[in-house]
Amino acid sequence: MASLQPSFLLPSSRKTITQASIHVPKLPSLRVSVPRLPKTSTASLKLIEELCLNQPLNIVPPTQSPLTSHLHAILDIVADRVEMHNNICQQRDNWNSLFLNSINMITLAASVMAATAPAVGALGAPLLALKFSSALLFSAATGMLVMVNKIQPSQLAEEQRNAARLFKQLQTQIQTLITVGAPTQRDVDSAMEKVLALDRAYPLPLLGVMLEKFPKKLEPASWWPNSSHSDESKTENENAHFDGNQRQGSNGWSDQLEAEMREVVEVMKTKDARDYARLGNLVLKVHKSLAISGPLLTGIAALGSAFVGDWSSGGMVVAAAAGSLAAAMNALEHGGQIGMVFEMYRNSAGFFGVMEESIRGTLEETNWEKRENGEVFERKVALKLGRSLSQLRQLAAKSAAARQEGISMDEFASKLF
Repeated sequence: MASLQPSFLLPSSRKTITQASIHVPKLPSLRVSVPRLPKTSTASLKLIEELCLNQPLNIVPPTQSPLTSHLHAILDIVADRVEMHNNICQQRDNWNSLFLNSINMITLAASVMAATAPAVGALGAPLLALKFSSALLFSAATGMLVMVNKIQPSQLAEEQRNAARLFKQLQTQIQTLITVGAPTQRDVDSAMEKVLALDRAYPLPLLGVMLEKFPKKLEPASWWPNSSHSDESKTENENAHFDGNQRQGSNGWSDQLEAEMREVVEVMKTKDARDYARLGNLVLKVHKSLAISGPLLTGIAALGSAFVGDWSSGGMVVAAAAGSLAAAMNALEHGGQIGMVFEMYRNSAGFFGVMEESIRGTLEETNWEKRENGEVFERKVALKLGRSLSQLRQLAAKSAAARQEGISMDEFASKLF
């Protein structure tokens, strides 16, 4: 059998290498002469290095006036005062809660001991122990109540809250002065006086300078410096009346606006301040009664517990009843924070006092150009009283009409509180 073997004939290939040459024309040679820098000696280089590396760069900050520096110093003190009063406020608020709970627990525990003492049976060691423990606890509660009622922690905390708020207001005022720029010596002295006045109005220590917690009558709080205006200018300003002749407005002021401000002052003085003084005196009477009743009842309970189980059940009844009433009185006084309410009325009355002082002080300046802008001042007064501009003007018109008709004003100036 024949086998077929196919044969493939591959054509032989030849590689042809073609070499190409590119001829580039030669450029003419250019000779550029560079000027040589003058040679610097080695000593000069070392001197330059020492000056650059060893001598620090003195960057001179922008200069500020000495008065601005004084305001910055006062601002730092005011910020520190805010922090101090906030911390002490928290501390004295804690005092109020801790003393309230502790005294009530002691009083109620002593009342339970006095009530259960006769149940032990005949006279003996258990009865004597309960009598002694009850009398001791009532005596301790009496001493603690006398101390707490003397210092009034809730009222102390409210004082510090008001101080922190007023110092924050002063801080904002000083920051505004610094931002606006160009403070005067009068601005620096005024800021200093306000800081010292607030320190006097809201002292931090308890001993020696603590505010009287039970005065004879309510005296409005005073946290602003004494006015330096003379009595003659005050009398002249108070006797000034609006005669209907309008002077040309200047710096936002007019005769009508001055008359409006005087009417607002009159309403605050005769209505708001007087009403808060009346309410404050009422709270003061309740406060005094509760402050006396608590220690008196615990003292009676201590005496009653000494006679528990001797002859009759009278001692037990007196001790248990007086102790329970003392706990209720303490809860009403310190749980209800009557001292804080009294301080709130005192500061509210002071608020109207400082408003009156501010308005009168502005009106005493006869040169309108030296006053604060009248429109801005009117808006500030309206906002502080919780009124719009139209409501403030209506109040002034209503007050003027009531005075002319000889009737009393039936509306208060403030709508905030």
